[in-house]
Amino acid sequence: MNRNKKIFANGIHDGIPIALGYFAVAFSLGIVAKKAGLNPFQGFLSSILNHASAGEYAEFTVIMANAPYFEMAFVILVTNIRYLLMSCALSQKFDCGTALGHRLLVGFGITDEIFGISVGKPGILNPYYSYGAMVIALPGWALGTAMGVVAGNVLPVSVVSALSVALYGMFVAIIIPAAKTSKVVGGVILVSFLASFVVSRIHLFDSLSDSMKISLLTVLIAGAAAILFPLKAETGQESEPEEGAEARNPEEEEAEPESKTGKRTKRNQSRKRG
Repeated sequence: MNRNKKIFANGIHDGIPIALGYFAVAFSLGIVAKKAGLNPFQGFLSSILNHASAGEYAEFTVIMANAPYFEMAFVILVTNIRYLLMSCALSQKFDCGTALGHRLLVGFGITDEIFGISVGKPGILNPYYSYGAMVIALPGWALGTAMGVVAGNVLPVSVVSALSVALYGMFVAIIIPAAKTSKVVGGVILVSFLASFVVSRIHLFDSLSDSMKISLLTVLIAGAAAILFPLKAETGQESEPEEGAEARNPEEEEAEPESKTGKRTKRNQSRKRG
């Protein structure tokens, strides 16, 4: 229990910069939410349940168009489909005995930044670390949206745009340490940037949503990296004996010195008799 509390506190510590970035960026969401007719509480509720800016923009657009609920659900599903891949990837870092409830809760609170700091933790991931990041970051996102509904229109457009840049800078700060640690990760990140830029310039992909493009690129690039640069399995087992070497029984090894000692004793006895 004490270990989980410590890990939870570490998650809160690492989630504070994310919360500050979310609070700043969500002001622009609040402006759109107000145009869609939402009050501050509705904006807060929307952001605490939907943790993606692209998904919320799509949600507010559908609300302004007076579209049916089915269309809203479908649009949000397509827009946020990349989190399906992130949740699957993050589940591989859990211990095999991690309960289904923990997996579902972490999957519900996954965001780009929370995924970044969680997947970057070395070794087995304790879900309480993700909980700590979620409990501070997600309310910051929701409060920022609510404050944007109240005061977003008061701020100049240039200020709102400047606040939005903070999130991209924070995300870069998350991936740079991993890129410094591993050349493979750095290469994959560079290829991802270039591929995203190229795809954004090809009109053939204009019919796909940004989230769908990200999801497809993630599968292709991550799959290629996994095939070309597989991780070595970490095993704590002792090395097996080489081929051709006979495995020796510990009892036989213990018996061997005793047999040698017995032979020496018999020789000494025969010398004395002689």
